[in-house]
Amino acid sequence: MKIRVDDPAAMKDFILSVQNTSNKLKASSGDDSQKKNSKRMDFMLEIICDIKNNKRKPNEDSAHHTRIKKWLQKLRVDDILIRGLKWSKLLDPDKKGQWWLSGDATSSTVNIEEVANRIDKDVLETQRMLQLAAAQKMNTDARRAIFCIIMSGEDYIDAFEKLLRLELPGKQDRDVMRVLVECCLQEKVFNKYYTVLASKLCEHDKNHKFTLQFCLWDQLKELESMPLMRSMHLAKFVAEMVATFTLSLTLLKTVDLNDVTLLTPKRVMHFRILFEAILEYPENLVWNIFTRAAVIPELESLRQGLEFFIKEYVVKTNRDLTQKFKLAKKALNNVEGVLSLRINAFAVKAKANKISEIECVKSRRNTTDIRKTGEEG
Repeated sequence: MKIRVDDPAAMKDFILSVQNTSNKLKASSGDDSQKKNSKRMDFMLEIICDIKNNKRKPNEDSAHHTRIKKWLQKLRVDDILIRGLKWSKLLDPDKKGQWWLSGDATSSTVNIEEVANRIDKDVLETQRMLQLAAAQKMNTDARRAIFCIIMSGEDYIDAFEKLLRLELPGKQDRDVMRVLVECCLQEKVFNKYYTVLASKLCEHDKNHKFTLQFCLWDQLKELESMPLMRSMHLAKFVAEMVATFTLSLTLLKTVDLNDVTLLTPKRVMHFRILFEAILEYPENLVWNIFTRAAVIPELESLRQGLEFFIKEYVVKTNRDLTQKFKLAKKALNNVEGVLSLRINAFAVKAKANKISEIECVKSRRNTTDIRKTGEEG
């Protein structure tokens, strides 16, 4: 039944082949034993024809298969192929290791000491990560688990899949974004690994996007007391989120960029780093970033604040960004051109994500600053 659903053409070829073979055997049958065999063959042919005509129902646990399919879809797995698996290997009672993988070299003569040493090493690494999590004030089991997954992931895909498998109950999934942002801000050197992972999580579940937005709002409230390095990382993180269209500039609607009395030196420095990072992107990307803020009429105050701050605190100190500022200003005011230009946003986002993922793979190898800080402490 499975082959009939998955590959009807192969099923048809199989039935034709069986029928041709059975006709040849019937023509050559003579004695009683062959007639008995012919009866068995007729019974099998009848079953095959019933399957072909969809008269037989599969005897399988559909609910179990449905659960497996949902789990695979959750992990964004489209297909699984097992190649090079022999029948004898499948029936072998002494299977060890990842026996379902082709070319698996694991045998009965596995070096037990090597396996034991590997287990001990994993245990030590886990203990070290838990100690580091405690040093970073991860005070719940959920936060400690999230921290260990993010910091020990081979790459953002590995961390993403492990975070999905956590299946945090209730509202504990909100801790994912809060721990991720905290890890990013604790680094000595800004690492795009965290921004790519955050984008992937937001793309998978919109709840992560809302949590990230509230988390960043909380961080913006602490700018005045925030250390310089942490403030710089926060500005670059927000710039990456905006440039990949995970978030928009409407994130800054809680900040009054028009009020000079509120623009303290620390705030000016933070937002200058943010807008300089945004204006460093290509022109088409800059256009689409600022165009998104022009869509909503209620954000007139935000648009005025963006224009004022960039003009007074960014362009005056960096004349090279004058042309980009003119483009951004035009995008903030050109509501008529929004729809036609926003169509290109998806292509730009895909390109930006691809660039970020490549840089993430390169930079992920150097994500040891938090670990080193913890060990030095």
